[in-house]
Amino acid sequence: MAFRMYEGKDHVKAYLHYRVTPQEMINRIMDFMKPKAQQKFNLAVDVGCGNGKGTILLAPFFDQVVGTDVSHAQLELARANSLCSNVNYSQCPAEELPFESSTVDLVTAMTAAHWFDRSRFLAEADRVLKSNGCLALFSYTMDMELEYGSATSALNNICDEFYTALLPFRNPYLGTSSLKIYLDMFESCTYQDKEWNGCLRVNRTVTVDGFIGMVETFSSYQKLMRQDGAEAKRLSDDIRSKLLAAMQVSSPDTELTMVVKYFYMLARKP
Repeated sequence: MAFRMYEGKDHVKAYLHYRVTPQEMINRIMDFMKPKAQQKFNLAVDVGCGNGKGTILLAPFFDQVVGTDVSHAQLELARANSLCSNVNYSQCPAEELPFESSTVDLVTAMTAAHWFDRSRFLAEADRVLKSNGCLALFSYTMDMELEYGSATSALNNICDEFYTALLPFRNPYLGTSSLKIYLDMFESCTYQDKEWNGCLRVNRTVTVDGFIGMVETFSSYQKLMRQDGAEAKRLSDDIRSKLLAAMQVSSPDTELTMVVKYFYMLARKP
């Protein structure tokens, strides 16, 4: 089953503002591709590209980059924010890519593949990839950690409270973590040259409000908000107050370190 997510305009704007841009993961992908590169890379396809924040990071490495998504609202925002002449966007399902067979150097999906029809998507990626082309899929767990001096332990207890409150609203298709979905895709991929990493820690400096805003983009929080907007706001306000108290500061613009735990699979087509 494939899902349509992140299509409300307010949600789309929040996603653009708060979600992490994964430059570290782009570096890992390119390091994996370069050892067997026989020529300059021509085409990369970012499937489920959303607002294009990750898509444009591929621009320096390819003659052409195409981001695809089913969401018209996401693609509108991606096009409006794209300054790269070699990046374009196309609206289509992940399982029906508009490319000829054996024409793509890289197929990637950044925090999106868990929503795809996995077997159909993997077959479609195999169809469009060239020989020696790369499939790169990654996402992160929903348990980001916060660091702020001696308050770090207390902050992460509060974070756990936030995540636990949202767990009942998580899509049952994903289970408690989407990591297993990606590991299953890795294991079902028949390519012999492949790599799995279950935890790559990426640090970002954010404000307290920035952390709250990111969690509010989660599909589980969005579901709670649709069901009971007042309760969603109460939860966010309560977590914010507790974080500020633990940090002994008053401003939600106070900066701290957020640790995002990525996992990924890289695989090279024979």
